[in-house]
Amino acid sequence: MTALRQRKGSKGKDPGLDAQNLRCDHAPEDALKPISAGTSWWTVLNVVSGSTVGVSLGLLCCVYVATLHENDLWFSNIKEVEREISFRTECGLYYSYYKQMLRAPSIQEGLYELINDNTTESKRTINILQRMNIYQEVLLSILYRILPIQDYLEPVYFYIYTVFALQAVYVLGLFLTSWMLSDSWLAGALTGVWYILNRVDTTRVEFTISLRENWSLPFFALQVAAITCYLRPQLRPLHQRVVLWLVFVCTLCFCLTWQFNQFILLVQALLIFTLDALDFLTAEQVTSLYLVQVVSLLCVWTLQFCNSMILGSLVLSFIVAVLFIKHFQTGLKTGSCVARVAKLALHACLVLTLTFIINYSAKRILQLRSDEHIFKFIKAKFGLGATRETGLGRGTGEGDDSTFTMRPDIAYNLLHTVFFGLLAFSTMRMKYLWTGHMCAFAAFGVCGKEVWALCLRVIHCNTTAKLRLIRYFVPIVVLAFLYYKFWPKLMEELSELREFYDPDTVELMTWISSKTPKRAVFAGSMQLLAGIKLCTGRVLTNHPHYEDQELRERTKQVYQVYAQQSAEEVYRLLRSVGADYVILEDSICYERRHSQGCRLRDLLDLANGHIMDGPGENDPDLVLAPHPRFCQAIKTGEPPYSTFFTRVFQNKTFHIYRLKKTKKKSKADSGV
Repeated sequence: MTALRQRKGSKGKDPGLDAQNLRCDHAPEDALKPISAGTSWWTVLNVVSGSTVGVSLGLLCCVYVATLHENDLWFSNIKEVEREISFRTECGLYYSYYKQMLRAPSIQEGLYELINDNTTESKRTINILQRMNIYQEVLLSILYRILPIQDYLEPVYFYIYTVFALQAVYVLGLFLTSWMLSDSWLAGALTGVWYILNRVDTTRVEFTISLRENWSLPFFALQVAAITCYLRPQLRPLHQRVVLWLVFVCTLCFCLTWQFNQFILLVQALLIFTLDALDFLTAEQVTSLYLVQVVSLLCVWTLQFCNSMILGSLVLSFIVAVLFIKHFQTGLKTGSCVARVAKLALHACLVLTLTFIINYSAKRILQLRSDEHIFKFIKAKFGLGATRETGLGRGTGEGDDSTFTMRPDIAYNLLHTVFFGLLAFSTMRMKYLWTGHMCAFAAFGVCGKEVWALCLRVIHCNTTAKLRLIRYFVPIVVLAFLYYKFWPKLMEELSELREFYDPDTVELMTWISSKTPKRAVFAGSMQLLAGIKLCTGRVLTNHPHYEDQELRERTKQVYQVYAQQSAEEVYRLLRSVGADYVILEDSICYERRHSQGCRLRDLLDLANGHIMDGPGENDPDLVLAPHPRFCQAIKTGEPPYSTFFTRVFQNKTFHIYRLKKTKKKSKADSGV
């Protein structure tokens, strides 16, 4: 495990609040209107001021996470191998392709090596561009090659600075969403500040740089901002078409950079379906948004060399079913209230039924099993399967400030908050989809007209002057409080200096690079092997990218080194995947951090039907294993382990064993 050592040593003018002269309630779409003699220069100043604040907050967030990354690892002063080791688990795998593209003799040869890769999975040639979402690494490597930056910027800095810069884009997307919802850029300012102060819950980019979500979520935030603009009342048709293209571009970038895009788009499609049922969206808006999703996924399918997982996605089946049923089932929103509810219930049942029929048929035709582990995880999460596998109304126009009306853009963001909030509570990794947007929606609640108008109406004080005063006064007070309360803590956090320290892993990587053949095949944990590919370029048996059925089965075979299996069986399994060396980690073999049933060795015992070791209850159908735990017994160096394995390296954390070449018995040797 990585240790971090402690290192020694180490406002501008407030926005205008004069309700009579300077208004902060103009939406960013004003920037789309041509400036004429009748256009208020205060409006222009407001747009410029808001845009400046948004960009500044984005840059502040970018600098903040970059500084944390540098302070935590002392990245600028550690060795190259230590920098690469800091890309943990799948982060190292993704970064290795960026490094591979840079080391290729040419761009064309680099692309060919990715399309015909035989080092990521031993005894298999795979298309990396088809299997993984690494177009961002390809694009960055090409840019680094052709831009005149090689003399003063190292490749690794070009990579990490790009990811950190995307955090600025993320904050800007949230800023624009909140600004458009509330008609006040003060809401955007509050959003950006909340996002930065809640960094632990909004992003983990500073220590998981290469994760796909750090590339995709900024585009998702921009997509939500574009959808919010698209759904704004009284948006001109030309502007609608322009914004719809922006929605498409952002959706495409989001889908291309994250393998879980289909599940996020499914939630968004369900959200659109709900808004349609509640009559918040026009038929044209619904169809347009669905088609944007479909076209984006099909473009990604094409760019990923016809990746069958996309065609078999649930979101595509759902959209096809919705559009098909919607075409033939007319008059859904006519008749009495009871009749409408009955029609919508029937409509929902028909859509869901047709969705599962289409999806089941597609997967049968395509023989698709790549994403089945996701659905097994969902079933286990809600206790639905075995766990042994590793009155809203449509607002029209502006309306009177004294009444509460729900605009389509507000309704979309409200349901977005609810739907993705449920997703966040079910899966920890998905909270980063929700918390950032929650900052934007909460800021809208503080700065928007709707909530305060309702409150003032209840106490019979609803006047335009009071509404403006409270909308501008409250966010200023909140921002002042946040500055007073959290700024010192922020500065204290930025003053903490540590250093990357992992000598055992450095020693391991150095030994492999210098003492083993370049085409040697290594078996071990998925997380460690990703780092081995990055640091040494050796061939792997398995890796952390799990969206492939055969790879999951192979990983299960390799992980038998931590199960209660015989030396002969483990040797046979490792040989079947072409392994020359196997790396055992004490942190896995003797794990004590988790309770019984949650450790890797326990999961393997359960899958093999063996009783788990250590204190705790076992299921009655489990039996005692006939063999000791392999990772422990092999350290004795006695037969039969010494017959098949030779230890060639060890330190306090890792043990490497070379698989011996065994001769096949002849008929004479067997007495036949």
